[in-house]
Amino acid sequence: MAEGTVTFFAEKLSNLILQEASVFGEVEGQIKLLRNELEWMRLFLRDADSKRVYDERVKLWDVIDEFILNMDDRRRRLNTLKFLKCLPTCVGFVDKLPFIHELDSRVKDINVMIGAIMANRSKYGLEALTTSSSSTTIDQVEGYKEKRAPLVEESNPVGIDDGAKEVKQMLMMKEEVSRRSVVSIVGMGGLGKTTLAKKIYNQRDVQGHFDCKAWVYVSQEFRAREILLDLVKCIMPLGDTEKREMGEIELGQKLLEYLKEKYLVVMDDVWSSEVWCCLRSHFPEAKDGSKVLITTRNKEIALHATSSDAFIYELRLMNKDESWRLFLKKTFQGTGTTTPTLTIELEELGKKIVTKCKGLPLAIVVLGGLLSTKEKTKQSWEKVLASIEWHLDQGPESCMGILALSYNDLPYYLKSCFLYCGIFPEDFEIDAWNLIKLWLAEGFIQRRGKERLEDIAEDYMHELIHRSLIQVADRRVDGGVESCRMHDLLRDLAVSEAKDANFFEVHENMDSTFRISIRRLVIHQNLINHDISQCLHNSSSRLRSLVSFSESGIGKRSWRYLQEHIKLLTVLNLEEGFYGHMLTRDIGQLIHLKFLCIKELRSDVKLPSSIDRLVNLQSLDLGFNDCNIPHSIWKLKKLRHLESRFNKVSSQSQINKCVNGYLGVEQLTNLQSLALKGGSWLEGDGLGKLTQLRSLTLGECSTSYLKTEFFKSIAKLTALEFLVLLFTKEPTKKTLANRLGLVREKKNVTWDHNKTLLPGLMPLSDHAYLYDLSLGGKLEKLPEQIEFYPLKLLKLELWECKLIDDPMMILEKLPSLRILGLYSKAYDGKKMVCSSGGFLQLERLELYKLFELEELMVEKGAMSSLKTLEIQDCYRMKKLPYGWLELTNLEKLSLEGSSCDESIKEIEEAGGEDWDKLHKIMC
Repeated sequence: MAEGTVTFFAEKLSNLILQEASVFGEVEGQIKLLRNELEWMRLFLRDADSKRVYDERVKLWDVIDEFILNMDDRRRRLNTLKFLKCLPTCVGFVDKLPFIHELDSRVKDINVMIGAIMANRSKYGLEALTTSSSSTTIDQVEGYKEKRAPLVEESNPVGIDDGAKEVKQMLMMKEEVSRRSVVSIVGMGGLGKTTLAKKIYNQRDVQGHFDCKAWVYVSQEFRAREILLDLVKCIMPLGDTEKREMGEIELGQKLLEYLKEKYLVVMDDVWSSEVWCCLRSHFPEAKDGSKVLITTRNKEIALHATSSDAFIYELRLMNKDESWRLFLKKTFQGTGTTTPTLTIELEELGKKIVTKCKGLPLAIVVLGGLLSTKEKTKQSWEKVLASIEWHLDQGPESCMGILALSYNDLPYYLKSCFLYCGIFPEDFEIDAWNLIKLWLAEGFIQRRGKERLEDIAEDYMHELIHRSLIQVADRRVDGGVESCRMHDLLRDLAVSEAKDANFFEVHENMDSTFRISIRRLVIHQNLINHDISQCLHNSSSRLRSLVSFSESGIGKRSWRYLQEHIKLLTVLNLEEGFYGHMLTRDIGQLIHLKFLCIKELRSDVKLPSSIDRLVNLQSLDLGFNDCNIPHSIWKLKKLRHLESRFNKVSSQSQINKCVNGYLGVEQLTNLQSLALKGGSWLEGDGLGKLTQLRSLTLGECSTSYLKTEFFKSIAKLTALEFLVLLFTKEPTKKTLANRLGLVREKKNVTWDHNKTLLPGLMPLSDHAYLYDLSLGGKLEKLPEQIEFYPLKLLKLELWECKLIDDPMMILEKLPSLRILGLYSKAYDGKKMVCSSGGFLQLERLELYKLFELEELMVEKGAMSSLKTLEIQDCYRMKKLPYGWLELTNLEKLSLEGSSCDESIKEIEEAGGEDWDKLHKIMC
């Protein structure tokens, strides 16, 4: 953690020299001296970090940031005085002299301080440190990256088969009682309650036994509305407005409406009896065998919710054999060896290490993750065993000691990343992409040659997962991590370590009587009775990051107070609540801001023009808000992520162009992801110059912008991995197919219904990395040549295309396609046929609102890998898909809003194997 801090500061010094080189004079020499000293210090502290000689409380870069802030403020005030613009440059230089003198003085002080530290380093025992003490050096990163195997979730966890069988019997037992039953899994933290519950929940016979299923994480930070919202989202789609505006009572009523059939609800990690008391009325009482499964550490909570001891399963510790098998599985993960051969010495050491875990699965898994990164030698394992014994000697909590060992063993570049995961609420599902952007803004990601920073950050995440310090919650279609979670014990460790290092503070846990200088402030709950000013009364506080998950948001009074403490803010991440009052012109004062996320404005707000002062901004995320963005956004050349898919950038007037020069999207050459409404900014070829783009979402594109230059630009973006193009109006003269080059133009003819000839250079043929594609807008014919489509296309969605010909004849030939969705009149025909041998890789098919569709036919040998088939609001479909019985891997069939009731009833009355299969997969 210390090395990352010093590297971050050294980069700031370099940037300062570049930005203000013309005015430094003698101070430049002092800054270069300091930068060189810090580079030496960085290499040294890579090893010193394990002894915590240096941590993030050293705030050297405050001096530089304050200087830049003052210079910017003075520059802005001079610019407002128009008549001063004609004065000589020397006037501005004289105006800056007081700041330069102050900077020179303070940098000299820092150099003296560092000189003293280096001269006395023997006092701290630093000279004895060698590179061997570091767990992982930067040179080992590439090797680790090469040998790391793809991560696979636990499909067959060790040691829980007996428990799974017993709990499953409790859930599937038919009871003739007047109320639904509650089953509880009880056990200490880290014992595997969630793992066991997931194994049972995902089994096919359990899925087929219940008509409706939902899973929700509860945690200590219990909020009834959030729990109900998560449950409702599991069983029915909700619009963004509904998610924001529905209250606890409305959500409870929705839940009661949809839980009419036999249901299974899992409530994971319940900490209080209050949870069940508060939510039980929202679960219908019926005699149909419905169940609620609770996992908890406290048996009293289980007894309170469960009608009988017979419905409580107490999870036991692992025995020696189970512990050893789990240890080997984790230690040798990715090696391709299921039964590794160990020397007698290694086996003895391994069993001693496992014994220290006392049968606790979490401890075994984390230690196995640690050892998977080590050499399989006697010396290496002896060091780990010695470290375990030392940590266990520090206190009675054996599991926490082992977890602490895993944290301390992390390479320097991962410690800050791990601790940062602790800012999220308990059991929070962390969006992986958002976490990566936060790590970047915080300066945790160290450059590695010419590699893209986001790719390096993704490697960091994979390594934390490999070490079992964070868990995969969901995956993208390409196998990448969509979201992750942190076990509550590991989160406790992160919060504890962060507090010791003053890394971040959780608002609810702060002692307002204890004066500290807070670097990162996290708000989890509401601030109604706990004003933020009580905790930030220390005037020397220099907030670098402000993160809020509070539903009520930050009130105007608290925000006014905060503004005095956030001049040097780097991260402003506001996940929930109303924050419209924050988007005043004062936002432009936060010139050090690198990450700005305001997800819920709940009203039309115009982003202030002062946004163009945020010259360091890397990521701007306005969520699903409807917000106007000024054209001056194109000045922010450091932007890497501009994600505001429902917002439009204003046009630049001709007068503004004459006065300030042309501004366009092509100036943001660092952009990695872009999501915006279409607009005049799409005119010309500017978009095609953003060759680093990996993700592009264009919503509500008027067809007036769909000119040749636009599609040429799309063709140039060959680094794209994710592409969404949504068009709002049907073209009056030319169809979307013309624009995509699907027909060859003739004089006085805009559409040739008989020909779909493609030009030689097909628009998407060169997009070698594009795996996720969504198209929305009229597209009367799909290109028939498979070469038109990206070779690695895994997911395809079509919206409102109004296709006349059956699209399956073409799409079934795509060799890699795993997910296909046809939505909202994507196809206007009556019949679809999936041919034998087609869609061999397809795992999920979704057909929504195809109002003309009457029949879906699946020939034998088609869609042999299909697991999920969802057909919703296809009202004219009166029969089940023909050939559905041939789909041997089908696990889920949803027919909501269809007219197949009679067809289903016929199969039910006939009974037999057909009904047994249909009953199991229908939901």
